Amino acid sequence: MNPSTIVNQMLIQVVAAYWWVFPLFILLAFLKSPFMKGALGEFQVNLAAKFFLDKHLYTLFKNVTLRTEDGTTQIDHVIVSRFGVFVIETKNMKGWIFGSVQQKTWTQKIYRHTTKFQNPLHQNYKHTKTLQDALVIDSEKVFSVVVFVGDSTFKTAMPDNVVYTGGYIRFIKSKVQIVLSESEVQEICSNIQSGRLKPSIRTHLDHVQHVKTIVEKKSNFHDNSCPKCGMPMVLRTA
Repeated sequence: MNPSTIVNQMLIQVVAAYWWVFPLFILLAFLKSPFMKGALGEFQVNLAAKFFLDKHLYTLFKNVTLRTEDGTTQIDHVIVSRFGVFVIETKNMKGWIFGSVQQKTWTQKIYRHTTKFQNPLHQNYKHTKTLQDALVIDSEKVFSVVVFVGDSTFKTAMPDNVVYTGGYIRFIKSKVQIVLSESEVQEICSNIQSGRLKPSIRTHLDHVQHVKTIVEKKSNFHDNSCPKCGMPMVLRTA
């Protein structure tokens, strides 16, 4: 028996004995993917709303995708009540979180590894503004909320509307002044349901592609922009 035949038989025996390792590896990779992390984060927010918010007073909408002038915007959760409309952005992150209201980017730090990400308050502003314009509702009746799930810790002072999972329920319940009539709540719920794009995998994938296109355009703009003024630079030959 030649060496190659022996090696092949050994490989076959190893695969037969440990075949389960391969699907397990694929499953673990899937669970750690950004899509799954986002889905798990949104599930926690959904669960908290289901158990701690009275469904007769609060109506929850999940994954609301709305058309905008330049494409689409996707809102993780919208909660409608007589106390206002709450637009919720979910972040499933771990580590230390640094940021302020004014900063364009916030910082995530895990041991010595540092990552920058878009200020979620700025990100949710577009969601809030789009929904507000679609519903034709006063800005005082729409509240932006950013919820961090996962093993993260704020290392800078955060505004009241940037909270952990349990904190977003307290923030919503802290709004006790009635700002919408029962008929207005019903009309808003009806408009959200009729105005949103149909929730589906295709809708999600189209929105993801739209976001990627925007990110690429911004990246190309910054690659060719002046580091001092931010204006596009022109390549010249001396």
